[in-house]
Amino acid sequence: MATSILRRPEVTKRTGLSRSAIYDYISQGVFPRPISLGKRAVGWLENDIDTWIESRSVSNKIRVKNISTDTVNVT
Repeated sequence: MATSILRRPEVTKRTGLSRSAIYDYISQGVFPRPISLGKRAVGWLENDIDTWIESRSVSNKIRVKNISTDTVNVT
C-alpha cells in the first residue's frame, strides 16, 4: 500500500498542533519522527500521522468512559 508524505503545514492542519508542540512531542517520544527529504526538508508518513491521531481518539474515548463511570458522592 502506497503512503503519502505530509509536510509540516499539513501535519499541523490534521493534528491541530502547533509547530512547537509537534517538536516537543517528538522530543518526548509521543509523536512520530519525521523523515528527511533533503538538507532542509522533512516530512511525515501519512500512515504514521493517521495512526497517531487514531491512538489519541481511542485514548480519549477510554478516558471519557472512565470518567463517566466514576461515582461522585456529593454531601
